Amino acid sequence: MSRLEARDVTLGYGGRTVVEDLSLAVPDGRVTVIIGPNACGKSTLLRALARLLAPSAGAVTLDGKAIARQPTREVARVLGLLPQTPIAPEGIAVADLVARGRSPHQGAFRQWSVADEAAVEAALAATGTADLAGLRVEELSGGQRQRVWIAMALAQDTPLLLLDEPTTFLDLRHQIEVLSLVRRLNRDLGRTVVMVLHDIGLACRYADHLVAMREGQILAMGAPGEVVTSDTIRRVFDLEARVIPDPETGTPLVIPLREG
Repeated sequence: MSRLEARDVTLGYGGRTVVEDLSLAVPDGRVTVIIGPNACGKSTLLRALARLLAPSAGAVTLDGKAIARQPTREVARVLGLLPQTPIAPEGIAVADLVARGRSPHQGAFRQWSVADEAAVEAALAATGTADLAGLRVEELSGGQRQRVWIAMALAQDTPLLLLDEPTTFLDLRHQIEVLSLVRRLNRDLGRTVVMVLHDIGLACRYADHLVAMREGQILAMGAPGEVVTSDTIRRVFDLEARVIPDPETGTPLVIPLREG
């Protein structure tokens, strides 16, 4: 089953094609991670799934209907996005930023409610940021800031979450912290998650479904143990490597071979 699909889409910018004739059905209730080399179309695909980039051919569908034809507010009640480099208004407090996630639920005849307040409190609690609520976002560490952005997406209360490189610029400890949080949101709250990640080892640890891209095409997809092989690493990254079981998790671990 899939609520969100790309069907034979071609995507690009200013007449330059980045993705061509690509199809992807996002598995419901799972964590899907998209991997691949730089400029292969990972973020471009995610932008199309989020309705930020219109395909020049094909269509992205949400619940079986073209997402481009659905009202923005209705889409925002189903699908939340954390972009690669979100920017917070200067001086905004954490609680106020997280509250902005409730915007799709507001309207001319529906203002801030007890349900909105409860959603914000639940998002802060789920992300471990309740004690940061009164601080300004610029006062936070990178890991704290990323958890706050996820809290805002969570407060939006959507069944689908799209995250573009949520671990960028974070050290290893904070990468694990953020990805563990995403996994809990999936397992405990039933969120369907799609992420773009660069670290293959972490992708294998946290993904149920892995999508490997190169030059705007999907070369392999499925469970990490099926996708991440020496042959796939060679075809996707032009890298000779051994793939062994991670001694901690049993998931695939890529060991690059020495050159020369």
